[in-house]
Amino acid sequence: MSALKDVEDLTAEEAAAEHARLAREIAAHDKAYYQLDAPKISDAAYDRLRQRLEAVEVRFPDLAHADSPTQRVGAAPSGRFGEIVHAVPMLSLGNAFNDDDVADFVGRIRRFLGLGEDEPVAVTAEPKIDGLSASIRYEKGRIVHGATRGDGQTGEDVTRNLLTLEDIPETLPGTGWPEVLEVRGEVYMSHEDFAALNRRQEGAGKPVYKNPRNAAAGSLRQIDPAMTAQRPLQFFAYAWGEVSERLADTQFEAVLRLSEWGFATNPMMQRCHGVDDLVAVYRDIEARRATLGYDIDGVVYKVDRLDWQERLGFVARAPRWAIAHKFPAEQATTVLEAIDIQVGRTGALTPVARLKPVTVGGVVVTNATLHNQDEIERKDVRVGDTVVIQRAGDVIPQVVKVVDPDREGRGAPFVFPTECPVCGSQALREHDPRTAKLDAVRRCTGGLICAAQLKERLKHFVSRKAFDIEGLGTKQIEAFHEEGLIREPADIFTLRARNEAGGITPPLQEREGFGETSIANLFAAIESRRTIGLGRFLNALGIRHVGENTAQLLARTYGSWTAFRNAAERLADEAVRAEMLGIDGIGNAAVEALDQYFTEPHNRDLLDRLAAQLTIQDAEAVSSDSPVAGKTVVFTGTLERMTRDEAKAKAQSLGAKVSGSVSSKTDYLVAGPGAGSKAKKAAELGVTTLSEDEWFALVGE
Repeated sequence: MSALKDVEDLTAEEAAAEHARLAREIAAHDKAYYQLDAPKISDAAYDRLRQRLEAVEVRFPDLAHADSPTQRVGAAPSGRFGEIVHAVPMLSLGNAFNDDDVADFVGRIRRFLGLGEDEPVAVTAEPKIDGLSASIRYEKGRIVHGATRGDGQTGEDVTRNLLTLEDIPETLPGTGWPEVLEVRGEVYMSHEDFAALNRRQEGAGKPVYKNPRNAAAGSLRQIDPAMTAQRPLQFFAYAWGEVSERLADTQFEAVLRLSEWGFATNPMMQRCHGVDDLVAVYRDIEARRATLGYDIDGVVYKVDRLDWQERLGFVARAPRWAIAHKFPAEQATTVLEAIDIQVGRTGALTPVARLKPVTVGGVVVTNATLHNQDEIERKDVRVGDTVVIQRAGDVIPQVVKVVDPDREGRGAPFVFPTECPVCGSQALREHDPRTAKLDAVRRCTGGLICAAQLKERLKHFVSRKAFDIEGLGTKQIEAFHEEGLIREPADIFTLRARNEAGGITPPLQEREGFGETSIANLFAAIESRRTIGLGRFLNALGIRHVGENTAQLLARTYGSWTAFRNAAERLADEAVRAEMLGIDGIGNAAVEALDQYFTEPHNRDLLDRLAAQLTIQDAEAVSSDSPVAGKTVVFTGTLERMTRDEAKAKAQSLGAKVSGSVSSKTDYLVAGPGAGSKAKKAAELGVTTLSEDEWFALVGE
């Protein structure tokens, strides 16, 4: 992935786009973790996404709307179970990653409560269990229902499943419990039970679980409680939701009462005084982590006094009075046996370390990411090396370092390929448009002819803002592609002829899921898209950095497919390249991507085959009586009667070419207050300069 722009350098428009991207990614990862019990990224990588999102919202507060991930916890219930609304929301925790973060946490507590430096602040510390959060409600000492965390507001009703756990009493023993008591904690599976479960899974020919957390979550969320009863799940209680009366005066005493009422609580919980005490407990628990027999991923700190917890309250999705101090990922050493290159759907070449199998964090690891070419060179990783492996957040393994880089007889340095291993196209590194530095990722330029990218590109090709072919959606593309019926876009438009000529066996209309009518409708939809506007066509190609808006800009500027292609294939010519860069809204990244795409012979051949099937309409002609048709216009300064974007769009609709810079080819400079250097250059070149009012008078507005 290319380097991200610093949040402080983002414009408002860039920030909105970045916020939307991060929100989508986080929502997808929340669903994978909370609903599907199948996380796709490490905890550390997830934390980085959230930290960047929070930084964007700090700088642009208007983006922190109600449905932002910073305002919610987890993911919505999956729909497989009934739903239970939590009387008190089940929130998440903020994170601390080092000792300074812990000191900041205690400092914030003191400042918020107005405490002096000599005022003692007791804080409890306990292991952070890596399991599935659950809440169990009791009324008059009997269980009423139990639920998962869900999205923090609503969870899944897993009452019958929770009752199969020995650690969860159906009726509370002892006395003194409140009439209403919601006990909260973590469902987990021990390492020993996890290994035994996976042995049974393997023996039955079923998939094994990747780690104890996934096994616990999958076991608790079985539709049949009898299946859950067969799984050795355990429960640690550590908190509470709604209670009809306060349990105690302190967190520590309240948890002790939970143990009196029949719940297992963690014996490692301690009451601490001061940052040094907290860090010492953290170090002790971290050192004992491998001997506990169950997975933990940090230490949770909570302000001990409950009246202080009430005063501190909450911020967004987390309490002010608690924080999770995360552990660094577990590590192990092993031998790197090979380095393979994988090509992703966006063309990114990713190096993967093939390892001698090693157990890290309870999971057998055979592969690890090496990220990119620069990372391999920086760490000087070579085949045959003994390396340190780290499972960041216990999800994605990565190579940390070489154990003995100075030993004799090491293998040769790894040579990163400059051609795609899948299709043979060039694999290039782009330049960051802001810093002009090379991107860390090398990408295949094959595009639609690269099998590793083809399926996703075909889905884009038929999507709503591209060719918009009704009846040819994701499932159909995947099915036709897997069978070899559609290998490139041109194949879509020859599908009918091949089917009618007997080239497809059995014919599509005789296949399951199809019929005479549905196939006839599909062919009709395809035929209706043989004529397409230039802007849509360019967008459909899926060229990197050439999205819908850029495609329309290029279409309006060049007018026809022939003119555009002629320019795109001649971008090595400095004059042609400068002309394209002069289009307002077209940057270096898009021009470089077009140059790479059209330089590749495979892509040009593919376009020849595709264009032969189509009628590509010229961009919409403008009225010949427009006074600015064919003229090049530059806008500068502050416009008062419309926004800059509105002014540009209006000029383009009248047939003008809008440029971002003044040159000898500029016909008009429209200058508002604060015009600056562009006005000076226009004067030097003799370019006509208009005020905003003069511009409107010229175009008849």
